[in-house]
Amino acid sequence: MSDQFFDHVASITDLVKQSVLVSFRNLLEVEFKSDESPVTKADLEAENLVRQYLAKHFPQDGIFGEEFGIEGVERENVWVVDPIDGTRSFLSGHPTFGFLLARLKAGIPELGVIAMPALNETLIGHRGIGASLNGKPVQVSSQKSLDQAILYVNEGDKIYKIHPEIFERLMNSGQTRRFAYDCYPHALVAMGHVDAVIDYDLQPYDYLAVSTVVKAAGGIATDWNGNSLGLNSGTRAMVSAATPELHNEILNLLKDA
Repeated sequence: MSDQFFDHVASITDLVKQSVLVSFRNLLEVEFKSDESPVTKADLEAENLVRQYLAKHFPQDGIFGEEFGIEGVERENVWVVDPIDGTRSFLSGHPTFGFLLARLKAGIPELGVIAMPALNETLIGHRGIGASLNGKPVQVSSQKSLDQAILYVNEGDKIYKIHPEIFERLMNSGQTRRFAYDCYPHALVAMGHVDAVIDYDLQPYDYLAVSTVVKAAGGIATDWNGNSLGLNSGTRAMVSAATPELHNEILNLLKDA
């Protein structure tokens, strides 16, 4: 990928950041979709900006966005967009919402972006090249033992409700455990601050960008069965881990889910 390509990625990210920060911690009109997930005018405006930019500069590419669906997904290159990952955080004034962008080539994720507008942090992961935070290289930790790991559990309430036996195992695992939501814990894995994240109830626009960033930073990112993540992987669950050893330990916890 050329420098010009990455200039486009930076421009898209800046457009979204500026757009959503105008609305952050201001009065918001909130609607709820059929799955009871919230959507705000800021979500819609941000995705529209991305679509307009891509239509102008990458008209030959397809796009899969959370708010406006799929267009040209059969094409060689496809962009996957989540304009505000963590709308519940966004509408409640919490700064850990993100903008997620991935680009797939022939179905394989090549590029991932995790941008945190309120934190002024942007992680970019390029398959086979590496990952960076605000332009500086980052990498995962070297933690191999679950007993010594910093473990984040995303969507813990849903895991508890649907997989109580898995939840109990998780609550007895790791040296430090934290509950969380959305993309930022995976970003912390890529930065080396967190060793692993177990996530649940996801869509491709939730996991493709973050999995690409984690892998570019040297980590492992799969579904709960250890399978790779793609546009058609059919999973709604994800594990990010710093090392293969740690990843394997976590997969053993998730058996029979």
